[in-house]
Amino acid sequence: MLVKSNGSQTTIFRKNILANYISQIYVTLIGILLLPMYIKYMGSEAYGLVGFFAMLQAWFGLLDLGLTPTIGRETARYRGGAVSVLAFRQLYRALSVIFITIAVLGGGALFLSADLIAENWLNLENLAVTDVVIAIQIMAISVALRWMAGLHRGVVAGAEQLVWLSGFNALVATLRFVGVFVSMWFFGFTPLVFFVHQFGIALLENIGLMLKTSQILPSKQCISTKIGWSFLPVKPVLKFSVTIAFTASVWVFVTQTDKLVLSGILPLDEYGYFTLAVLVANGIMVLGGPVSSAIMPRMTRLFAENQHNEMINLYRKSTQLIAIIAGSASLTLVVAAKPLLAAWTGDDIVATQSAPILQLYAMGNLFLSFTAMAYYLQYALGNLRYHLMGNIGLAVILIPSIIIASSNFGGIGAGYVWLLMNVLYLFTWIAFVHHKLEPGLYIKWMLNDIVKILLPAALVALSLFLIDIEIAGRLASLVFVVSVGIIVIATAFTFSCYASNFRRKYLQAN
Repeated sequence: MLVKSNGSQTTIFRKNILANYISQIYVTLIGILLLPMYIKYMGSEAYGLVGFFAMLQAWFGLLDLGLTPTIGRETARYRGGAVSVLAFRQLYRALSVIFITIAVLGGGALFLSADLIAENWLNLENLAVTDVVIAIQIMAISVALRWMAGLHRGVVAGAEQLVWLSGFNALVATLRFVGVFVSMWFFGFTPLVFFVHQFGIALLENIGLMLKTSQILPSKQCISTKIGWSFLPVKPVLKFSVTIAFTASVWVFVTQTDKLVLSGILPLDEYGYFTLAVLVANGIMVLGGPVSSAIMPRMTRLFAENQHNEMINLYRKSTQLIAIIAGSASLTLVVAAKPLLAAWTGDDIVATQSAPILQLYAMGNLFLSFTAMAYYLQYALGNLRYHLMGNIGLAVILIPSIIIASSNFGGIGAGYVWLLMNVLYLFTWIAFVHHKLEPGLYIKWMLNDIVKILLPAALVALSLFLIDIEIAGRLASLVFVVSVGIIVIATAFTFSCYASNFRRKYLQAN
């Protein structure tokens, strides 16, 4: 297999990260900025149904069985020369059958449960039960379709075709978030129209990813023997896949239990406001997504090529990038939560009620971003044992705590538990994982790649938070948020290796 030079690989890697960030920022912005319009035209209760749809997609991930990251990793290994053409085609064919089967079974079960969910779980006030049942049935089909796209998305990401994938994601997001207003303008601003539109986009998304995957897969003409139909190719990667499946299942329980519990406790309109705050906070994780999409196949490939030092160097630089971008965003949300929500929704009551939840989840998600880095390292090494053990331990403590806190204190209680658990996890278990896999790395990683960057930014953010500034109007609120964000990210960048490299190159040039 043709191996590209390090310079060429570095260029591709940078392009992948840049394309990912442009795409993710665009997708996140249009998804978030349009939410007040959903509430305005559909009503807060209908938007609560949209939030429930998002939660269902996350829970449906339990059926993934670790297959999506597995095909992504095997694609990267195939491109690195560690997997033969025949073995890769056989694995893809076997996983395709598994994906289709699970999509039918999982989507069918959700479809048949629509009546039970609408009548006995959701707290409806104004929406008709029959309409909600039909909406949930459409959700079931859409969720199954979007989940099936994971197989093809894994191949594209594993092949590091992230520039194309980023552009495609941006197109799909435009059709999903912006295009839905066209459909509702013609057919009515109702939940049914909204979810029928989402079904159509999910179908188009599947077709587009399937066509791209067919271009990436090695040609059958290159294989002298028949590919065949067998599940035996899955066996060599079964241990890795099952480990990911179990940890992913635990992860869904960890991250979605609060939303599931609150969906059955809060009225659907209040649940919509809670979902709104958490969605903004989840932007922290979205900002880290492009880095993970780029480094996971690259670190896997470097490990397969026995380039250990290069892999660790990439790991540390990526952590600093997370600290700059996700860290700055999190600190900005904490400082400017209420002005941001006021500028966004134009509703001071919503801003006042949602701001504390947004602050807690934003800080919790920042610590979560750094714990995720240890997962990327284990993923590249092909050893997820410690990730599995850590997630089990976290779930055992977090899930009952979330249930108790959510039941007694609502979204605020869930937020405090979320923040505390992620802090403890980073400073205890992640330290242990580093000690086992890369002895001596954790202290340098924490001090030089995280604390050195975030501490100055946090001090600046705290100073801005303590200043009593009168903010009147949506425009003034927006200006304040943008100003805080620019100041904080500039401070974080100044103390990173990227700023040091920039200064070094500038001095050399002059």
